[in-house]
Amino acid sequence: MRINMKKLLLNSTGLEKMNIQLFADDPAGLLSKGSTLGYKATGALPAEFTTIGSVTSIPDIGSEPEKVDVTTLADGNRKYIKGLQDQDNLTFASVYRKSIFNTLKAAEKTDTVYDWKISYPDGTSFTFTGSFSLIFSGAEINGALAFSIVVVVSKGPDFVPS
Repeated sequence: MRINMKKLLLNSTGLEKMNIQLFADDPAGLLSKGSTLGYKATGALPAEFTTIGSVTSIPDIGSEPEKVDVTTLADGNRKYIKGLQDQDNLTFASVYRKSIFNTLKAAEKTDTVYDWKISYPDGTSFTFTGSFSLIFSGAEINGALAFSIVVVVSKGPDFVPS
Protein backbone atom coordinates (compact mmCIF):
# COMPACT_ATOMS: atom_id res chain seq x y z
CA MET A 1 0.00 0.00 0.00
CA ARG A 2 1.51 3.28 -1.16
CA ILE A 3 0.93 6.29 1.12
CA ASN A 4 0.46 9.70 -0.46
CA MET A 5 2.37 11.92 1.99
CA LYS A 6 0.95 15.15 0.56
CA LYS A 7 -2.63 13.98 1.07
CA LEU A 8 -1.78 12.65 4.52
CA LEU A 9 -0.22 15.98 5.54
CA LEU A 10 -3.07 18.07 4.15
CA ASN A 11 -5.75 15.84 5.70
CA SER A 12 -4.02 15.82 9.09
CA THR A 13 -3.88 19.64 9.18
CA GLY A 14 -7.37 20.19 7.83
CA LEU A 15 -5.98 22.11 4.88
CA GLU A 16 -7.21 21.40 1.40
CA LYS A 17 -4.56 23.42 -0.36
CA MET A 18 -1.13 24.52 0.78
CA ASN A 19 1.02 27.28 -0.71
CA ILE A 20 4.47 25.74 -0.32
CA GLN A 21 6.12 28.92 -1.72
CA LEU A 22 5.62 30.38 1.77
CA PHE A 23 7.93 27.71 3.20
CA ALA A 24 10.70 28.02 0.62
CA ASP A 25 13.86 29.39 2.22
CA ASP A 26 15.47 30.62 -0.97
CA PRO A 27 13.37 29.72 -3.99
CA ALA A 28 14.75 30.00 -7.49
CA GLY A 29 12.23 32.77 -7.98
CA LEU A 30 8.75 33.78 -6.94
CA LEU A 31 5.74 33.94 -9.22
CA SER A 32 3.95 37.30 -9.09
CA LYS A 33 0.54 35.59 -9.04
CA GLY A 34 -1.28 36.61 -5.89
CA SER A 35 0.42 40.02 -5.59
CA THR A 36 -2.05 42.71 -4.51
CA LEU A 37 -2.48 46.46 -4.20
CA GLY A 38 -4.59 47.79 -1.35
CA TYR A 39 -5.55 51.21 -0.03
CA LYS A 40 -7.27 52.91 2.90
CA ALA A 41 -7.76 56.49 3.99
CA THR A 42 -4.76 57.55 6.10
CA GLY A 43 -5.51 56.89 9.75
CA ALA A 44 -8.85 55.27 8.91
CA LEU A 45 -10.29 52.39 10.85
CA PRO A 46 -10.41 49.52 10.34
CA ALA A 47 -6.74 48.95 9.70
CA GLU A 48 -7.61 46.62 6.81
CA PHE A 49 -6.68 47.68 3.31
CA THR A 50 -9.25 47.44 0.52
CA THR A 51 -7.74 45.29 -2.23
CA ILE A 52 -8.06 46.56 -5.79
CA GLY A 53 -8.90 43.33 -7.60
CA SER A 54 -8.24 44.41 -11.17
CA VAL A 55 -4.53 45.34 -11.03
CA THR A 56 -2.46 43.80 -13.83
CA SER A 57 0.97 45.30 -13.14
CA ILE A 58 2.96 46.83 -10.31
CA PRO A 59 5.73 49.35 -11.11
CA ASP A 60 9.33 49.31 -9.94
CA ILE A 61 9.60 50.38 -6.30
CA GLY A 62 12.44 52.68 -5.25
CA SER A 63 14.55 55.27 -6.97
CA GLU A 64 18.15 56.18 -7.59
CA PRO A 65 19.66 58.70 -5.20
CA GLU A 66 20.88 61.98 -6.60
CA LYS A 67 24.64 62.53 -6.73
CA VAL A 68 26.02 65.37 -4.62
CA ASP A 69 29.27 66.83 -5.87
CA VAL A 70 31.81 67.21 -3.03
CA THR A 71 34.85 67.86 -5.25
CA THR A 72 37.37 70.35 -3.89
CA LEU A 73 39.88 72.44 -5.83
CA ALA A 74 42.64 70.12 -4.57
CA ASP A 75 41.00 66.97 -6.06
CA GLY A 76 42.21 65.51 -9.35
CA ASN A 77 38.85 63.81 -10.03
CA ARG A 78 35.28 64.62 -9.16
CA LYS A 79 33.99 63.10 -5.91
CA TYR A 80 30.38 62.38 -5.08
CA ILE A 81 28.32 61.30 -2.12
CA LYS A 82 24.88 59.78 -2.12
CA GLY A 83 22.15 62.40 -2.00
CA LEU A 84 18.42 62.33 -1.51
CA GLN A 85 16.09 60.01 -3.35
CA ASP A 86 13.25 61.50 -5.35
CA GLN A 87 10.42 58.98 -5.55
CA ASP A 88 8.66 58.99 -8.89
CA ASN A 89 4.91 58.58 -9.12
CA LEU A 90 3.86 54.94 -8.96
CA THR A 91 1.61 53.90 -11.85
CA PHE A 92 -0.40 50.69 -11.55
CA ALA A 93 -2.12 49.21 -14.62
CA SER A 94 -5.60 47.79 -14.15
CA VAL A 95 -8.25 46.06 -16.23
CA TYR A 96 -11.43 48.14 -16.37
CA ARG A 97 -14.16 46.81 -14.12
CA LYS A 98 -17.01 49.27 -13.74
CA SER A 99 -17.59 48.83 -10.00
CA ILE A 100 -13.88 49.12 -9.13
CA PHE A 101 -13.34 52.11 -11.42
CA ASN A 102 -16.44 53.93 -10.08
CA THR A 103 -15.37 53.33 -6.45
CA LEU A 104 -11.87 54.67 -7.14
CA LYS A 105 -13.22 57.60 -9.17
CA ALA A 106 -15.42 58.66 -6.23
CA ALA A 107 -12.42 58.37 -3.87
CA GLU A 108 -10.20 60.35 -6.26
CA LYS A 109 -12.58 63.34 -6.16
CA THR A 110 -12.16 63.73 -2.38
CA ASP A 111 -8.44 64.66 -2.59
CA THR A 112 -7.89 62.39 0.41
CA VAL A 113 -4.41 61.08 1.15
CA TYR A 114 -4.36 57.28 1.31
CA ASP A 115 -2.16 54.62 2.82
CA TRP A 116 -1.18 52.02 0.20
CA LYS A 117 0.15 48.50 0.51
CA ILE A 118 1.67 46.24 -2.12
CA SER A 119 1.73 42.63 -0.93
CA TYR A 120 3.61 39.75 -2.54
CA PRO A 121 2.90 36.00 -2.26
CA ASP A 122 5.77 35.35 0.19
CA GLY A 123 4.40 37.90 2.69
CA THR A 124 6.81 40.68 1.73
CA SER A 125 5.18 44.08 1.28
CA PHE A 126 5.79 47.76 0.66
CA THR A 127 3.78 50.53 2.29
CA PHE A 128 3.54 54.15 1.25
CA THR A 129 1.28 57.18 1.49
CA GLY A 130 -0.04 59.43 -1.24
CA SER A 131 -2.94 60.84 -3.18
CA PHE A 132 -3.91 59.38 -6.54
CA SER A 133 -5.39 60.08 -9.95
CA LEU A 134 -6.95 57.77 -12.52
CA ILE A 135 -6.17 57.70 -16.23
CA PHE A 136 -8.59 55.86 -18.51
CA SER A 137 -6.55 54.13 -21.22
CA GLY A 138 -7.29 54.34 -24.91
CA ALA A 139 -9.34 51.63 -26.62
CA GLU A 140 -8.21 49.28 -29.38
CA ILE A 141 -9.86 46.71 -31.60
CA ASN A 142 -10.14 43.42 -29.71
CA GLY A 143 -8.47 44.94 -26.65
CA ALA A 144 -9.51 45.02 -23.02
CA LEU A 145 -10.48 48.39 -21.58
CA ALA A 146 -8.01 49.48 -18.94
CA PHE A 147 -7.07 52.32 -16.63
CA SER A 148 -4.07 53.39 -14.59
CA ILE A 149 -3.87 54.36 -10.94
CA VAL A 150 -1.17 57.03 -10.52
CA VAL A 151 -0.07 57.54 -6.92
CA VAL A 152 1.86 60.69 -6.01
CA VAL A 153 3.99 59.34 -3.17
CA SER A 154 4.30 61.69 -0.19
CA LYS A 155 5.83 59.19 2.25
CA GLY A 156 7.73 55.95 1.65
CA PRO A 157 7.81 53.46 0.12
CA ASP A 158 8.90 51.39 3.09
CA PHE A 159 9.95 47.75 2.77
CA VAL A 160 8.16 45.39 5.17
CA PRO A 161 9.89 41.98 5.29
CA SER A 162 7.82 38.82 5.64
